[in-house]
Amino acid sequence: MVLLDTCALIWLVEDLDCLSAEAKATISQNGEDLHISAISALEISLLAVKKRILLPEDPFKWYSDALRLHGVREVAVNGAVAYESGKLPLIHKDPCDRIIIATAIKHKATVVTKDSVFRKYKIHVVW
Repeated sequence: MVLLDTCALIWLVEDLDCLSAEAKATISQNGEDLHISAISALEISLLAVKKRILLPEDPFKWYSDALRLHGVREVAVNGAVAYESGKLPLIHKDPCDRIIIATAIKHKATVVTKDSVFRKYKIHVVW
């Protein structure tokens, strides 16, 4: 399983040049196994509200279209993942990223992210 961080999805859709060569290769080679945590919908919504990203349409429509167009499957945030994210060492302070990390641990997923803090956890990170 390949799990895209929120930034990886945004760049996949909006600006491929922001993705590293390794990230692009991983996405290309795993087109049938791309996933994203549902928490990314929250992150995209917050980024749009704060005007940190400008999207051409409503954030949820953009998110839904992005998943459909790129064949990305959404992974639900359930109680077990939420609980595990709370138990992680306090290396990463962002709750959304902690959910993504816990999801990666639970599913033994490779995470595509530019965020170097992810590498401090026992998960496989590609960038």
